[in-house]
Amino acid sequence: MANLTIAVEDELLRMARVRAVSEGTSVNAVLRERLAEYVGERDSQRQALEEILASSRKSRMRLGGRRATREELHERRG
Repeated sequence: MANLTIAVEDELLRMARVRAVSEGTSVNAVLRERLAEYVGERDSQRQALEEILASSRKSRMRLGGRRATREELHERRG
């Protein structure tokens, strides 16, 4: 496991330590958990975007076996 050094205001660190102790954990554990959540959220967003794009490629509108033109897709029938 790697070590990470960060710079934070003294008072912020003091308050974080007090809260962590009251929750039965440590600032180190809180930061490790939050960092894992941060990475996971980005991965989830990237995966969701890839799934949307793949679905979009598969579901191209077709007319009579051929791809519809932009004009055909936006044609208004009344």
